[in-house]
Amino acid sequence: MKLKNSYQLLILILLSATSLRAQQMLTIEDALKIALENNYEIKIATNDLKADQANNTIGNAGMLPTLTANVVDNNNIQNLSQIRIDGTENSLNNAKNNSLNYGVSLGWTIFDGMSMFAKRAQFQELQKLGESKLKLSILTKIGDVYETYFDLVQQQQQLAALDSTLVISNQRLALAENRFSIGKASKLEVLNAQVDLNTDKVMLLRQKELFSNTKTLLNQILARDTKIDFIVNDIFNVDSALKLDKLSELAQKQNPQLQAQIINKRVAELQLKQVKSTRYPTIRVSSGYNFSETQSSLGFTTQSSARGFNYGFSASLNLFDGFAQHRNEKIAHLAIDNAKLQIEQQNLNIETQLATAFQTYLTNLELIELEQTNQAIAKKNLDITLDKFHIGTITTLEFRTAQLNYVNATVRYSNAQFQAKLSEIALKELAGKLDY
Repeated sequence: MKLKNSYQLLILILLSATSLRAQQMLTIEDALKIALENNYEIKIATNDLKADQANNTIGNAGMLPTLTANVVDNNNIQNLSQIRIDGTENSLNNAKNNSLNYGVSLGWTIFDGMSMFAKRAQFQELQKLGESKLKLSILTKIGDVYETYFDLVQQQQQLAALDSTLVISNQRLALAENRFSIGKASKLEVLNAQVDLNTDKVMLLRQKELFSNTKTLLNQILARDTKIDFIVNDIFNVDSALKLDKLSELAQKQNPQLQAQIINKRVAELQLKQVKSTRYPTIRVSSGYNFSETQSSLGFTTQSSARGFNYGFSASLNLFDGFAQHRNEKIAHLAIDNAKLQIEQQNLNIETQLATAFQTYLTNLELIELEQTNQAIAKKNLDITLDKFHIGTITTLEFRTAQLNYVNATVRYSNAQFQAKLSEIALKELAGKLDY
């Protein structure tokens, strides 16, 4: 009867596996696509880049003229009293006076020590900096997707291993109960089998909990409903052909953090040009067309109007500003020196991270081969032990040891693949070439 129950449990597990396959399959390509479309950090970085693009105009750099329309209307009511040169006296209460001026004026800075050109170039560099920040945000989030997705792959493999060992534990319990019922085994064997079965159930529940929580985390990274259920591919594809010198070469060209430091140095150099531009004169031309009209209740002229064109230029040169010019140039030079140091520091950091990550990557590749061999050996040992257990030629302790060895070997093999994949992801992220 117990043996029948174990077969029923096996059927239920197979049905459960069928149900898993019926769930939505989320491939790594789909996950990356969703992340690029939905992730909040990527959207924020994209909007920041759009703001940098909007600022990168010749008008914002001060290269274009300004055109302004003006209207000024003044009105007043006064009690006036006038004594003219010939002694005549005039007075008027509640005298109304008004003046109206309107027109357009044009102003254009035609020379400012080349500051406007340096500012324009600075806006272009800031746009490139925004592009570098967006790339860094994308690489970081894509790295998170990769790591979380393949963590799920590892956990799904371990769930399968625990499912299989649960089936074996149920068979063992059923066999122990049958042997006990016919007097070939003690009650202790049955109790040990039951304890081990319960232990396996606990391990399976814990693994299911971890698997569910990790799926919720991946949904959060993808910025979608955290309740969406799915399964993942249970295969690791680890790139085993990475070369350190090639990765280092790519990092010098593509690493977004290094590129950001290089751009910051250019921005600092352009800032120095803007500071130096104040040593030169600023020349500005102006023009306009104005209309004016005045009315007065008392005086020699009670009404007048004028209209006409005006033009001119202005020039200014800073002769002495309390040594502020010297101080500002010194600060700008220090900013450039700091930018150079940050580039050197970032280069060293990248080379160090690449070297250590690559060594870890090589070790993990070797571990994959070793753990794969161990799993195959453990599987063969379990099959032999299971056959011997069925005919009663080994003890339950030996059987349990073989069972746990297989589970542990499977978990280690899965973890070795996962760690190798993490090493691959870290190296490609440092090189700025993580596929997405």
